[in-house]
Amino acid sequence: MSINVAFALIVVLITIYALIKRYETRCVLLASGFAMAIFSLKPMIAFQQFDASMTRSSLIIAICSAMGFAATISLTKCDVHLVALLTKPLRRLGVLLLPACMFVTGLCAVAIPSTAGLCAAVGPSMIPILIRSGFKPAIAAAAVVCSTTPALLNPGVAHNVFVSKIANMEVMEFIGRVTSPILLFSLAIIVGLTIVCFIYRDYKKPQHQTSESNELADNLPKKINPLYALAPLVPVVILLYVSLYTTMKMSVATAMLIGTFYALCVTRSNPAEVTKKFFDGMGKGYGNILGIIIAAGVFAAGLKAAGVIDLLVQTLTNANHLARIGGAFGPYLMGVLTGSGDAAAFAFNEAVTPNAPSFGLQIADLGWLAVISGSFGRLSSPLCGGLILVAGIASVNPMEIVKRSAPVMLLMVLAAYWLL
Repeated sequence: MSINVAFALIVVLITIYALIKRYETRCVLLASGFAMAIFSLKPMIAFQQFDASMTRSSLIIAICSAMGFAATISLTKCDVHLVALLTKPLRRLGVLLLPACMFVTGLCAVAIPSTAGLCAAVGPSMIPILIRSGFKPAIAAAAVVCSTTPALLNPGVAHNVFVSKIANMEVMEFIGRVTSPILLFSLAIIVGLTIVCFIYRDYKKPQHQTSESNELADNLPKKINPLYALAPLVPVVILLYVSLYTTMKMSVATAMLIGTFYALCVTRSNPAEVTKKFFDGMGKGYGNILGIIIAAGVFAAGLKAAGVIDLLVQTLTNANHLARIGGAFGPYLMGVLTGSGDAAAFAFNEAVTPNAPSFGLQIADLGWLAVISGSFGRLSSPLCGGLILVAGIASVNPMEIVKRSAPVMLLMVLAAYWLL
């Protein structure tokens, strides 16, 4: 082992520790990447990677436009109407309410792919409904945060754009490739958490309704406007229709702009406010999401400068099964330790996934494995932002939610490993 590789491994351990301690993710990844590149006497590799990552037009267009659309949907309250439309008919299903609410939350996740955003939109209404129906607060909160896997069907999700780019595929082509396994995992999670509910005896006969739970559960609009509720789904519907039934190509940004215009028209909001919010959302998308992608790219460049990537590729080439292990359990463990599967998945897909053909694997398959494994890891962590949010809504310790979510997610990552 060379001194550069040894130093890089020490830096990686420090990076993991820093992420566990919840230091700023972009700062940690950038500092670690530059440290490895400078120690290896190849600092320009990190600088060049920074330049390349921050100017990837396809990523900027798709991710920033999706975040701009999400911001306008939140401003116009269309997301609240969608949640109300899907949840109000479910209040009298008894024990079947748990899988039903998870199914509804999964549908919302396609339109609201941010875990924290989805939990913020759905949690204040869904969790009190479940609690009032006889479910313990911990399982009610777990039902919301564990229903986010279908978000990976949204073409605006950064991971979809990123993996499809390195796989040289259209975003919708990549989504079509992974739709079946994502739906299968989403269904398996619903079944798994329902079983956990019975194991922990988290359902009992509904108790007397309190004024507090009534107030929380009734924070949805009394009168649902179906045109409002449709707005979050417009871009997804358009992209799916264009991809499946026409020969026309449409960018994610075009669909997001059409969706924004639709929301503006049906809600008759102030055009100036909507425009401002859209561009604010775009800026937030660049700073928060693309910022992690840029930082992960610099971190990967540092590993490459130190020779770790070449050593890893050589090892994986000689033992193909290790690539699957790394893609599944690397992002999963990082997700558990840090509460975010994004950094680990982006770093793995930046550094290792482009070499998938050398391991006898498809780039799209290995990239998807890293993405969904990071997602499962995040949902197994008490540090996950969305999980902490629903824990606060349900007034429970995050560890009580993890006790219910982690066993299901561990089974899911094992299944993902064997399915690749």
